[in-house]
Amino acid sequence: MTTVRRFEDLEVWQKARELNKTVYAVSNVGVFARDFKLRGQARDASVSVMGNIAEGFERGGNREFVQFLSIAKGSCGELRSHVVAAMDVGYITQQQHQQISDKAIEVSRMISGLIGHLSRSAMRGSKYS
Repeated sequence: MTTVRRFEDLEVWQKARELNKTVYAVSNVGVFARDFKLRGQARDASVSVMGNIAEGFERGGNREFVQFLSIAKGSCGELRSHVVAAMDVGYITQQQHQQISDKAIEVSRMISGLIGHLSRSAMRGSKYS
């Protein structure tokens, strides 16, 4: 098993980064790019996924990490809702919606797995070493 020294080493953070890149690419064209409110909310939600994984990791304790992972998981759901709205008004295609939704679901599942692992772990984080 690989030792994780930085949040950038976490596969879940790397997948969240890919999700964020996709959201920015899709929301940067056409009429979606001009709907500043919905575009901003979708982008904020995707950045929140990455940011909360990173912030929780940096807190140095499992309990706080789990709390921030829960927020990141919630942001995955928020993002999925925003891309449904974007699809419903014709800003993105069904295929683009599916691409983002699939990635968000994958990240959400990975977050759930990490939460479970941290909750079962006897290690309580570097904060308590």
